[in-house]
Amino acid sequence: MATSQRRGVQLILVLGMLASAALLTGCIGQGQYDKLYETNSSLTRRNAELTRERDEARAQIELMRRSVGSNAGTLSDLQRQNDELRRQLEQALADYRTLEQRIAAFDFGPVDAETDQALAALAAQYPDLIRYDPARGMLRFASDLTFDSGSDAVKENARQALGALAQILNSASASAYDVIIEGHTDSQRIANPATLREHRTNRRLSAHRSIAVIDELGKLGVASDRMMAAGWGEHRPAVPNTASGNTPQNRRVEIFLVRSTGSRRSTESAEPAPTPTPTTPSGPAIDLTK
Repeated sequence: MATSQRRGVQLILVLGMLASAALLTGCIGQGQYDKLYETNSSLTRRNAELTRERDEARAQIELMRRSVGSNAGTLSDLQRQNDELRRQLEQALADYRTLEQRIAAFDFGPVDAETDQALAALAAQYPDLIRYDPARGMLRFASDLTFDSGSDAVKENARQALGALAQILNSASASAYDVIIEGHTDSQRIANPATLREHRTNRRLSAHRSIAVIDELGKLGVASDRMMAAGWGEHRPAVPNTASGNTPQNRRVEIFLVRSTGSRRSTESAEPAPTPTPTTPSGPAIDLTK
């Protein structure tokens, strides 16, 4: 564009000189003069157009230069965000491995005879709701610790069984045990927007439910420093998940009694929980829903 502009200016100068020479020598007619004038006017307009195009091109180049600088800043911000997310993920994985190591270090096994008898009696009292594994010192709650779909709030029909369990945990024979509460889900994805706002993943949902059980037992007098919550989500299924992921057997809460691994620092006192009125469950078992 700059070359065309220079040529236009040069042509105007040449024509102007020719016109002047012709006028001085008196050898040019009026028609030729008019033609030269029109050509000069046309070239002047063309020169103005070229100047405008040049200015527009410069403005576009400057705009592009600024855009490139802005994009570079945006890319840098995205890189920093990505680095921070990677750091958080690495920390979460490290915490997860630490949790696995801690759980692996616990002595899961048979409990003393008195506690074993009490836990077996509890399971017998709620045969459709609780299963007891004496070899592991574990109670598996299926239907008594039911939750509304996507909720971590313990339903009312679970509180009576928790009351009976709290009384066992507060007994002299069981006082030497810590309580590990593990939440599990099936592999069905969380789709409800309201649930996603509270529990973004199955792991979070299972952990939040374990914490809810701890809160309930704490209200019933079990010392908080005896209890630990873990959430496995769908990663420790009891049975293979179905193709749809909807597998009720895998939606469960498991409570382990393990020998205490350290001194307790809490000063809270555990008050004996009231003795629940024995009842015999009737009707079909209620599935533990997500």
